[in-house]
Amino acid sequence: MRFFITSICTIFVNGYRRDPLLISVPFARSISIMDIPRKALIMMNQKVALITGAARGIGLATTELFIEQGWQVAMVDRDADELSAVAAKLTNVNAFVHDVSKPDQVTNMVASVQSQFGQIDAVVNNAGVADFGPIEKTDFERWRTVMSTNLDGVFLVSQAATSALKKTRGSLVNIASISGLRASTLRVAYGTSKAAVIQLTKQQAAELGEHGVRANCVCPGPVRTKLAMAVHTKEIIDAYHDAIPLNRYGSENEIAELIVFLCSDKASYITGQVIASDGGFESTGVGLPALRV
Repeated sequence: MRFFITSICTIFVNGYRRDPLLISVPFARSISIMDIPRKALIMMNQKVALITGAARGIGLATTELFIEQGWQVAMVDRDADELSAVAAKLTNVNAFVHDVSKPDQVTNMVASVQSQFGQIDAVVNNAGVADFGPIEKTDFERWRTVMSTNLDGVFLVSQAATSALKKTRGSLVNIASISGLRASTLRVAYGTSKAAVIQLTKQQAAELGEHGVRANCVCPGPVRTKLAMAVHTKEIIDAYHDAIPLNRYGSENEIAELIVFLCSDKASYITGQVIASDGGFESTGVGLPALRV
């Protein structure tokens, strides 16, 4: 007959505390790390990324790349049907249906992620809405709709996750846009929200750096997403190709590669940076005539 001892063990990996594990091993005078099941060890070493706007586009591409690199991912989106559908096809993910513009939902979401995974090593604030229109037709309700997700959501999620990120000395990556770096017509709300995200990132880097938390901002240029292809006319597509030094749109995966890099240990001395992944578009000057009223 074999006897087993069950013990709740608190494990420290790379100097950071991991949540207690319930471990059953054959009884012996002492318990070594070799006695811990391999699956439990793998889970203890996996980092956890929280990604908003994860149901499609750049958020989904980033989720898939994190999984490829051995991370677990908390996928957050307010589109319950789409989020459930894509999460069901993936491994090492959990789906959380929440609206990042709602403070109470954000608080509950971060608490749920911590309860499920035990830690948060990276937060990718990707959720956003795109609403373009002339200044005179952008009423306050339209303005607030853009700001509540694009700016308030980034602030709320980052704030709620700060305590967890301090524990893991983790990373924040906020997704802005080249529209936050250079002005263009029809983007009074959208461009302003993204410019504010850039400044918010710098504030986060300045304040959280002493706690080992890094904060960086990615500004995608024109990306070949389903949404972009649905709303960009041939004239706009051709104009972008002519204006971008690399003469093409970027891909969702190209943006994801940068995001995952900034969350990784390879970027351990990078913080407070605003990086345009745009094929050189931001460096070329004024907006496109095709986008003007």
